[in-house]
Order: sequence, then structure tokens, then C-alpha cells
Amino acid sequence: MKKIVLAAFLAMTTFTMWAQDNTWERIEQEEVTEQQANPDQKYLRGAVPVVDGKVVFRKIIDAPGKSAAQVYDIVLKYMEKMTQEKNQIHSQIVIADTEKHEVGGAYEEWLVFKSTVLALDRTRLYYVIDAKCSDGKADISISRIHYLYEEERKPMRLKAEEWITDDEAVNKKNTKLLPVTAKFRRKTIDRKDFLFNKFESLLK
Repeated sequence: MKKIVLAAFLAMTTFTMWAQDNTWERIEQEEVTEQQANPDQKYLRGAVPVVDGKVVFRKIIDAPGKSAAQVYDIVLKYMEKMTQEKNQIHSQIVIADTEKHEVGGAYEEWLVFKSTVLALDRTRLYYVIDAKCSDGKADISISRIHYLYEEERKPMRLKAEEWITDDEAVNKKNTKLLPVTAKFRRKTIDRKDFLFNKFESLLK
């Protein structure tokens, strides 16, 4: 009987973690070997660009054979779809210019750091996506990034510029991330990578 109860508890725990995890993340289990590179390598210095004192992720994505209008329609459709996803809170399209082929979206969403049956560690993530579409490409940027953390206990309003930059989140030797800010830097970069990869797949 005890084994049955334990098995049921473990199953419930697994389900809960799945249900509360970031829905946009692919869940993969990979064995880590001694030969593998530093798992934080992609998050070290240079991973968070600062432009004129502001954190801005930008990527020009090719859209072979597509007109500016076609690129615009694809980008707008996905950015509108994003506002309805499960992790979104109060997200909306703020610019949809069919003449200039520009799209702007303001997003507020849950970013989950850790989820178990007993605890949920997450933050509200705020950011803006700006997309300038032209023949054969889209110039997409993610900026104005900030967070609202521990709002139910002692709310902390954190700007990306003060929290996830190289100086704030990476040690001087550039070998590892600093403990307090590390999870914000990792998850923000992961989210940015997911979004840019998604736009790339849609514009192929």
C-alpha cells in the first residue's frame, strides 16, 4: 500500500512540474559528461548586448523570396498569437503599420525558474518586440526588458540593465554566472533564443 501511495505522489509531482513549467521550453534530458563544455558557456560575457546603455537583443532574419508585405503578415500573425499563449498576462500589439511594414508588441508574461509540488519560483517578465519588415528580411529587436519578482512577499522591480548585464551577472574571470542574477540571465537569454528561432522558422 505504501508503495502505491508513493508512486501516486511521485506521479502527481511530475505532472505538477510539467504543468507549471515554461510552456515555450522544450523539455529535454541530456547526460552531462566531463567532456562537455561549460553548460553556462553561452550565457557568459557578450551574451547580453548593451546599446546606448540599454539591453537590446537584435537579429536580422532572412525571408528568402518574400515581399515586405508577406514578411509583415507572418510576423504580425505570430506576435498576435503570442499575446494569447498560456504564459502571457497583459500582452498586446501596440503598432501594426501596413504602410511601413512595422509591428510592435508589448509583452508581460510569466518566466518560470523552478517549479515543484511545494514551491514555484517565477517572475513577471516585461519586454517589447519591434519588427521592421522589408523585402526578403525582418529586422527584429527585443528591448525594454524588466522584471517584477517576489510580488507576493517583497516586490522587487528589476531592470535588465541593472541585473543581467555582463558586469552584474558574470564573474570577472568570465568562467561562471553570479548566483543571485544567474537565473534571470539564463532564462531571459533562453526566451530570446526561442523567439528569434521561431521567427526564423516562420520566415524560411
